[in-house]
Amino acid sequence: MKAESKAGSGAAAGKIVVENVNVPGYTQTVDATMYAEMRRALMAILPSKPPGLTQTDIRKTVVGKLSKELYPGGAKAEWWSKLVQLDLEAKQIIRREDTKPLRWHAVKK
Repeated sequence: MKAESKAGSGAAAGKIVVENVNVPGYTQTVDATMYAEMRRALMAILPSKPPGLTQTDIRKTVVGKLSKELYPGGAKAEWWSKLVQLDLEAKQIIRREDTKPLRWHAVKK
């Protein structure tokens, strides 16, 4: 996938531009349907206040909430869950807690 700056022209049809909290100012264009399904599932499992879920908790739990057609057998769910998590953090929709192991919770549902 190609990274582009925020000054780019935006996403093509069927695509969505996502951010990465770890690399401010850069965006990536990804499949909008896959993103939307993972975002829906991720927001469904994240608690609205601390303590949140660890990355392991997210990866184990989110698979059961995903469309079997888009994510057969949980295929690529780990990659998409991390991508969506980083984007939602950048947009301040979810928050990373300062814990070990790291945990995340929803700020806006």
